[in-house]
Amino acid sequence: MAETHVYDVAIEWTGNLGSGTDTYRSFSRAHEVLATGKAPIAASSDPAFRGDPSRWNPEELLVASVAQCHMLWYLHLCAVGGVTVVDYEDRAHGVMTMDASGGGGQITEVVLRPEVTVAEASMVDKARALHGEVHAVCFIARSVNFPIRHEPLTRVQ
Repeated sequence: MAETHVYDVAIEWTGNLGSGTDTYRSFSRAHEVLATGKAPIAASSDPAFRGDPSRWNPEELLVASVAQCHMLWYLHLCAVGGVTVVDYEDRAHGVMTMDASGGGGQITEVVLRPEVTVAEASMVDKARALHGEVHAVCFIARSVNFPIRHEPLTRVQ
């Protein structure tokens, strides 16, 4: 039997302004993303959909998940492949395209822009190449139906 892992989260709507969802404009999209033993994530919808710009939205969380999974697998591949990474940052970018009716949309692309610093110049080529191997093992990349591109920049310490 295949090994499985489960991830349980809770979403609690905190946006009832007194009359619930009486009208489209009568409620806030504020909510919290919760998991046992973890600090809550203050979330909302995208500001384009009446959300609070100071809170995380589902689209940002999805793009962040793609970037996190890439980074974690990349660091693993570097560690077992003899590449010493001393710094890693990513400026991930996601695009949501609305359908023609305006009623829905989907993420159509994520671009990862990791900036990686390695310990030695001899590691640069392998460090760049390992980005291409991540998609085969990253469970988020394997689970989504949109393209994920990466535009890595590699530096030497």
